[in-house]
Amino acid sequence: MAEKRTRMTAFDRREQLVSVGRALFASKGFDATSVEEIASRAKVSKPVVYEHFGGKEGLYAVVVDREVQALMGSLEASLSAPAGPRAILESAALSLLTYIETRTDGFRVLVRDAPSDRTSGSFSSVIGDVAVKVEHLLARQFEASEMDPKWAPLYAQMLVGLISQVGQWWLDERRMDKETVAAHVVNLVWNGMRNLRTSPSLIKATPRT
Repeated sequence: MAEKRTRMTAFDRREQLVSVGRALFASKGFDATSVEEIASRAKVSKPVVYEHFGGKEGLYAVVVDREVQALMGSLEASLSAPAGPRAILESAALSLLTYIETRTDGFRVLVRDAPSDRTSGSFSSVIGDVAVKVEHLLARQFEASEMDPKWAPLYAQMLVGLISQVGQWWLDERRMDKETVAAHVVNLVWNGMRNLRTSPSLIKATPRT
């Protein structure tokens, strides 16, 4: 007697489609992914995809919004505790690299080209939001160090831009663990080219995941 298949709940089916969509958008991009392929991978009919999301655009929007929330939540949590510019830099670098390590497909979706009619939720817009948060933290540090806080936005863009670019490189270059990558980012930013350390390390050790 054939085993009876358990029917998925609407919630479970939606989560399955989100998972399938995330993987396909990460590997092929938005334009190259079709509703037919999403449905085939999930073993459902095309109308099921339309029923839940209205099409691949709706599914893509859900995937991106979830990844943005995950990344921003991680960065906000890491930047809320540190006191001092080096701690801010270390926390931001480690947080982004941890996100890439644990949600690789999600990061690939964010850094790929978004649909032409969607500007919010792109990686550049997310990084811009992060820079604004870092800007406020740096401004307080500048004031405490008797530096003009008007330069905080510029430094925030430089710091976040450097870390995000390294993160995109590390996406496929995994010969080094995230702590090592973060330590070298901090080494360059904190010490400068003239004072690079030969074996940099982070001040605060973090558990490996």
